[in-house]
Amino acid sequence: MRHFGHIAPEVRQRLFHREPCDFTADSSPRLLAAALGATLYSPATRPRLADDILKQAGRGVISMVLCLEDSIDDAEVAGAEENLVAQFADLAARKGAEPPLLFIRVRTPEQIADLAQRLGDGIRLLSGFVLPKFTEERGVPFLESLSAAEAATGRRLFAMPVLESPELLHLESRTENLAGIARTVDKYRERVLALRLGVTDFCSAYGLRRPPHMTAYDVHIVASVIADVVNLLGRADGTGFTVTGPVWEYFRVQERMFKPQLRRSPFLEGRAEELRQALIEHDIDGLLREIELDRANGLLGKTCIHPSHVLPVHALSVVSHEEFSDAEDILRPERGGGGVMRSAYTNKMNEVKPHRAWAERTLQRAEVFGVAREDIGFVELLTAGLSG
Repeated sequence: MRHFGHIAPEVRQRLFHREPCDFTADSSPRLLAAALGATLYSPATRPRLADDILKQAGRGVISMVLCLEDSIDDAEVAGAEENLVAQFADLAARKGAEPPLLFIRVRTPEQIADLAQRLGDGIRLLSGFVLPKFTEERGVPFLESLSAAEAATGRRLFAMPVLESPELLHLESRTENLAGIARTVDKYRERVLALRLGVTDFCSAYGLRRPPHMTAYDVHIVASVIADVVNLLGRADGTGFTVTGPVWEYFRVQERMFKPQLRRSPFLEGRAEELRQALIEHDIDGLLREIELDRANGLLGKTCIHPSHVLPVHALSVVSHEEFSDAEDILRPERGGGGVMRSAYTNKMNEVKPHRAWAERTLQRAEVFGVAREDIGFVELLTAGLSG
């Protein structure tokens, strides 16, 4: 699989200075964590789930979570488990089928071992489990169950803990809970692929819901938690983890109270103005701003609940030619002693030592999402992705 692999090779060549790399579910955890991109959630109750999975893979989805938790009613859990087992068997029997990275969001630790056994041969299509409301106390049994499932099936399985508990939000318990989470995920580091943020649950603890013209970073109580999570768990010194961006929950047309956030200038040629208007009408402009803020705040990838959000996340994850040029200049071997130089684009100063970690992360993103050509921007990438 590869990002933008659903579009024609000749189109990719026109778009990319350096194309996204190929990878598989068995690739290194470092690469897979960076490659998750827009992780699309789907209720495990969907009757044609196998078809849905392959349909989304054909549209550029790289990772999916099949949910047994909050997206379904308590009374539906047993039926949803049966459906998952049947749908995985269906997928496993399809010759040539290439599903994305698949994860199951469970409710209890016991579900992990039970489902791993019930999936049978279908376990080879599973990359891991999403662990809800993760704390030190709750997380250890989940991770122990995952380790046991690995041993029983012989299949490498990753965990993606979701940080969403009220204890993490509340000021008086935040530091202690973050420290406990850090201890737990560090102990099981080889099994933790990424940490996910449950911002909807954070808002719920205070009876909040951000409107479509505001990002998670405009809700200060939420932004403060994101900052603290990245501070402790997203460090670039080798101790951190990939932390993914929060869900954007809007996809219907809404009445607007504020001016659109998308500038007109990138959209002036050809049919691009139609695309701009479509994005505005479907509240995607707020999503685009939040994706940019995710990356500025140290997050990579994003939880998505609607297919229309996937391509914007991926298009904005592609490394620009300017970013790539800066990163390569900073990491040149002859720059090992530090120093400052003017960028090749002559619009900024690149300082080798302070910018090194940024450059390394940028090249990691470039490996999986590619590097755009000098004259290619978000609009061209999104348009090509939508046309397939």
